Amino acid sequence: MEEEHYWKGLVLLLMAYLLLGCATAFPLCIDLEAPVPSNASLSFCSAPEYEAKGCCSVQDDQKIAAQFQAYNISDTTCAAVVKQILCSQCDAYSADLFGVEVFQTRTVPFLCSSGGSTPYCQQVWNACSNVSIPNSLFQPSLLEGATPAPAPAPTSNGNNSTLDSFWASSADFCSGLGPPAQVGNFCFSGGPFVLPAAEPSYTPPQGICLEKVVNTSSTQFLNLVPHPDGSNRVFLSTQGGLVYLANVSAPGSNEAFSLNPAAPFLNLSERTTATGELGLMGLAMHPDFVQNGRFFVSYDCDTYAVPDCAAKCACDRSTSLCNTSAIGSTVCQYSAVVAEYTANASGISPSMAVSANPVEVRRIFSLGLPYSNHHAGGLAFGPIDKYLYYPLGDGGGEGDIWNFAQNLNVLVGKFMRLDVDNIPSSQEISALGLFGNYSVPATNPFVSVKNARPEIWAYGLRNPWRFSFDSQHPTYLYAGDVGESLYEEVDLISKGGNYGWRVYEGFHPFAVGATPGGNTSASSINPIWPIIEYNHSINPHGSAAIIAGYVSHSSQDPCVYGKYLYGDYFGPMWAAAERPAFSGVYTVTDLPYRCSPSSPLNCTQPATGNAYLELTVSFGEDNNNDFYVLGGDGIYRLVNPSLCNIECISFSFTPAPSPSPSKTQLSDAASNYTLFLVTALCLALASYALIWLR
Repeated sequence: MEEEHYWKGLVLLLMAYLLLGCATAFPLCIDLEAPVPSNASLSFCSAPEYEAKGCCSVQDDQKIAAQFQAYNISDTTCAAVVKQILCSQCDAYSADLFGVEVFQTRTVPFLCSSGGSTPYCQQVWNACSNVSIPNSLFQPSLLEGATPAPAPAPTSNGNNSTLDSFWASSADFCSGLGPPAQVGNFCFSGGPFVLPAAEPSYTPPQGICLEKVVNTSSTQFLNLVPHPDGSNRVFLSTQGGLVYLANVSAPGSNEAFSLNPAAPFLNLSERTTATGELGLMGLAMHPDFVQNGRFFVSYDCDTYAVPDCAAKCACDRSTSLCNTSAIGSTVCQYSAVVAEYTANASGISPSMAVSANPVEVRRIFSLGLPYSNHHAGGLAFGPIDKYLYYPLGDGGGEGDIWNFAQNLNVLVGKFMRLDVDNIPSSQEISALGLFGNYSVPATNPFVSVKNARPEIWAYGLRNPWRFSFDSQHPTYLYAGDVGESLYEEVDLISKGGNYGWRVYEGFHPFAVGATPGGNTSASSINPIWPIIEYNHSINPHGSAAIIAGYVSHSSQDPCVYGKYLYGDYFGPMWAAAERPAFSGVYTVTDLPYRCSPSSPLNCTQPATGNAYLELTVSFGEDNNNDFYVLGGDGIYRLVNPSLCNIECISFSFTPAPSPSPSKTQLSDAASNYTLFLVTALCLALASYALIWLR
């Protein structure tokens, strides 16, 4: 029976990998900002969908109109097509249509190259092939990812600005501008993109099976980070300031992790305080760690005990209404610190290092925090941009009384994005008013905004405890924001997004108490709503705290594959499936857990026989994409559900959406025929496999 479950799981996992190529990201703009309602009517790109929730402001619309006018296209049919293509920048799915996960610089979206008697790219060719477009947007050199065939020789009149002067034929044009495999099946067909309404039925997972691989000794583990060299090793860090290098055992092998408690990779216990919400909060290895040995930690430092970590206080009259005397003598006693360390040593490569140099290389960031809670402090490098992402909570206290989270001139209550590869001189750091040895990416959303800190990536957050990028779809940045009164939330973080705190807690207006720091009216903000919310009533004691997790790509359990797994500090866990796919809308189901009888370390609660997870403090994944729960008493790993007699015989996956016909398109709208065949084939294979698996 156990072997039968194993083969079922293996087949379902193979199906997952085969279908994965259809997947892409939630609605997102080319600049990685979330689509929002237009602040006024758009006069050029005037499709109602672009105004209702799109990616263009009135200023963007005017720029696109000016760009169109500059082409001075004499042929009206070609001009209409070019206008459609230019306006695709306003589409809520423009990040996908332009393939920004893979290609960062394109002048046009990927054009639909199949479907119907006349695919949309063929319509473009028919309309514009011999029409002169000065500085043409279709030049192959401007189309990142395009692979054109050699262009024909110049025409006799010397005109090299027509499509047929760049592309040998319509077939080459459609091949070059069609969607490549890396971006799935998203493509532009002449009008606003619309997700299909229909989707396959969904069977939620019945639960998960866990085995315990590490026991907690003195303080909780908060971070599990895979070794960048791809080996079967992970870095583990404790709240108390210890970082260990551990060897990972095989799932289901009845073996625990191998680590030496007496020989930490790095010991910062004398620099941080493991009490309450204080401690070593984040750990991130540089993307080029294997070559340079650089890694980064974030921790809370008691400036009374360690004076060298004293920093400028976030409670500062020059940037906010915060009054230090109102907080008391402990104001900014603790600093949030990000520091760089190295595993480089003479004659030893970083991959061979079993300990780090204990001397800090440089202080990347430090800021005095008004209170002793709400510090967040996770660390991760962006999979695409390689910048360091670092969130800070609102500074602590109750109700964000100083209105920090909505104040763009302070860094608490924010997600930051920092460049740690281009370090300015000390004179430049001082002149720019930076908080350490980093530079600011030029594409950060508030770089040129008056009275706004350029480090900010997103804002309006209370205490974003844990965050993660989806390893398969890196534009998905999940973060859990801990609530205060009644609600916990999970957010998809996007560039420049305002996540509503303290105006809102989740979807609900927050009842503001004292407001010495001023107030922010609900009508003055356009918040990005959570993708998931739950009430504190999940705990009989009425308290809760979101612990953000990961999208599981573990080979151990196909029933949770592709789903976002997360939990609450007091033990409950959930699985969230995006339905419909690519929508940013999630269906949440409870995720009960059991302890594997073959767990290498005891994890059974005697009264129930279930896994003992009274507290959940964090999550992690390793180089094999195996999923881990960092609990109050140790580290647990997701294993094959059959080991806990949990049946997994159903795997549902929504195929990629097909382009919707445009109301303003030329004749012979691009249809869904080819994509329908692909979808039908996928579903037929899936149905056949599910019948066999029964």
